[in-house]
Amino acid sequence: MDGVQTLRTWIEEAHRIVFFGGAGCSTESGVPDFRSVDGLYHQHYAYPPETILSHSFFVAQTEEFFRFYKDKLLALDAKPNPAHLALARLEQAGKLTAVVTQNIDGLHQAAGSKAVFELHGSVHRNYCVKCGKFFDAHYIKAAPGVPHCDACGGLIKPDVVLYEEGLDEEVLSGAVRAIQSADLLLIGGTSLAVYPAAGLIRYFRGSRLALINKDATPYDGNADLVLHAPIGQVLSQAVD
Repeated sequence: MDGVQTLRTWIEEAHRIVFFGGAGCSTESGVPDFRSVDGLYHQHYAYPPETILSHSFFVAQTEEFFRFYKDKLLALDAKPNPAHLALARLEQAGKLTAVVTQNIDGLHQAAGSKAVFELHGSVHRNYCVKCGKFFDAHYIKAAPGVPHCDACGGLIKPDVVLYEEGLDEEVLSGAVRAIQSADLLLIGGTSLAVYPAAGLIRYFRGSRLALINKDATPYDGNADLVLHAPIGQVLSQAVD
């Protein structure tokens, strides 16, 4: 694949690579995405996923929220795939300065990446809304029904950004700074349809933008290199 060789050359020549990724980066680990044919939006529940994963639904129907959340978003047995591992190697080699991800599964960190900006939070961080005590994802998974704090009995909320909630300003600022300073921006496994996250790529000022996604995106025409292929397959070939 000529495009992979081009990407390999660009990676070798780059000094400040930033990766911007979405759900497609984790589907090869068995984590369902939202918009593909067998993604969450195409499965049938009493309510659509975007309703269940909203702040107002969390408040009004907390038990139903957690039933869906535990069943569909706590993929705690998932392991990093070749895409996560390749990006971690790039960081260890001093080439990649940051991963900016829309995912909440923590697989980039599990692969060894350190500089990760989690735009939508993480399932691995959960806190009591009453006393602030933190809990890991296994505590949430094991709790019967709605999880409550073992210290004060308060409701525990996942540290994830729900619909109707704003992104964390500190995380957002860090992601913008990383993208602004990159000389190569790799975009992978995202439909670029979720805002404000997708809007961050407009801050890129570098010379090379490569887009890797199975399907076409609204940004294909703006990229310098487009590869419609599984991201794990591409990165494992392009990164030593």
